[in-house]
Amino acid sequence: MYRYNQVDQQLVNERVEQYREQTRRYLAGELSEDAFLALRLMNGLYVQRQAPMLRVAIPYGTFSAQQMRTLAKIARTWDRGYGHFTTRTNIQFNWPKLEEVPDILAELATVQMHAIQTSGNCIRNTTTDPLAGVAADEIEDPRPWCELIRQWSTLHPEFAYLPRKFKIAVSGGPSDRASSRVHDIGLELVRNAEGAMGFKVLVGGGLGRTPFIGQVIREYLEPEELFSYLDAILRVYNLRGRRDNKYKARIKILVAAAGIEQFRAWVEDEWQYSRGGDLRLTQERIDEMKAHFAPFDYVAQAAEDQTFAAALAADSDFRVWVERNTQAHRVAGYRIVHLSLKPLLGAPGDITAQQMDAVADLAEAYSFAEIRATQDQNLVFTDVQQKDLYALWQGLQEASLARTNINTLTDMIVCPGFDFCSLANAKTLNIADQINQVFEDLDYLHDLGDIQLNMSGCINACAHHHVGHIGILGVDKKGEDWYQITLGGSATENAKLGKVLGKAIPADEVAATLKVIVDTYLELRAEGESFLQLVDRLGLAPFKEAVYPALA
Repeated sequence: MYRYNQVDQQLVNERVEQYREQTRRYLAGELSEDAFLALRLMNGLYVQRQAPMLRVAIPYGTFSAQQMRTLAKIARTWDRGYGHFTTRTNIQFNWPKLEEVPDILAELATVQMHAIQTSGNCIRNTTTDPLAGVAADEIEDPRPWCELIRQWSTLHPEFAYLPRKFKIAVSGGPSDRASSRVHDIGLELVRNAEGAMGFKVLVGGGLGRTPFIGQVIREYLEPEELFSYLDAILRVYNLRGRRDNKYKARIKILVAAAGIEQFRAWVEDEWQYSRGGDLRLTQERIDEMKAHFAPFDYVAQAAEDQTFAAALAADSDFRVWVERNTQAHRVAGYRIVHLSLKPLLGAPGDITAQQMDAVADLAEAYSFAEIRATQDQNLVFTDVQQKDLYALWQGLQEASLARTNINTLTDMIVCPGFDFCSLANAKTLNIADQINQVFEDLDYLHDLGDIQLNMSGCINACAHHHVGHIGILGVDKKGEDWYQITLGGSATENAKLGKVLGKAIPADEVAATLKVIVDTYLELRAEGESFLQLVDRLGLAPFKEAVYPALA
């Protein structure tokens, strides 16, 4: 059905029926809350019985038009008509009834989807570059390696109950569009001195309460030993990770406490027992997996089309959309198209059932029926012929998915906040609306250039506020929402944590404060200098002086 191996269908069907029976027993009072908890988490159902949230896995962000239509059906039938894309490229449904979740899981299984290991202390969805396979600068497509990791990690008997959740990201080359440096394990495809492809391995990254940038544990790992080396890292973490304190249970704390040299020594010692053994990948298996991700059958004459240039000249709105929301493809005559899930006054990352159906139709018509979800909570069509761009743009406009704000200040990564999450300390969606209203002028946004704004409603940092060019953290002060601002973060190959600008800002002043910050940037920037480059050059001082004049 699909170009790649998604799931073992029989296994998923068996787990759906198991979950259906356990849910029946729980609702009948025959099964305790604690006994049902582990099964709930392993099947992506999170938190309380009264208002569960179901998180559906989209491995490495790649899925089909048919799968999108199934998600639309679930949103209409069992939820409130929409879903929410997350920074792990999954989709969440916030309003399913507990007794109906087995029906949702059964529906997902018809298109080889599931919710396994999207919650709980296990290996979560492996993420990668949303441009995998079409980016000109990648060493090779990282998705076959993500799929191999998915197959190895799903229902792994030894790593089903780790000290805490565990996240892996794979980057296809030197440009890190997968944020691999802020993951528990980051894998970057590299070439050694002989030109052979392998992995640079980073460990101990992560955000949340105690943020860390990952450290290099191995400069070059031969690809055949990928499983054995991951196994060694996970075993060390499983044995030595803190289980007495959930705030200190992530691998980043273990690596920081022991130091990277000691942690490397532990892993090397453990690796000797599996290296070169049964976990070693054969070239046959690697080649078989890569075949599932073979390039599409592109039209050789696509670049000869003249209608695209004519449409650019005739329609200025279309031209702006192409400049802002599309980018070059490695094949001449094709473009990569970004679909904005950041409407003017809508929740970032949300998508309605009607929009899901529209995206499925457009993907089938113009992009080989394939869709990518991104860690920025947007969608991507990776393979659109330039001759089809104008018709696609019109279709996206009808679906309200063509806002030309990709990589601008209003292309925000935002967690659902206190309105939807029981862990949150503050609301976020009302602040996003406030920011949208102040920064509605697209000409002004485009003049600002690329600015990544990330906003989290609590210290768990689901929106990765630590690595936003501008980060916003909601905090609770005596029952009122206040917001702490950080500047200068990055999740790229030059990953770094943002620095706190100063004291927190009351809710009604957040957008006005951002206006002061970006106007300060406009006043001080050199020609061609980005916001992040200016912060690197001048530090926080000019922004503090502008925002907190009384403290200057």
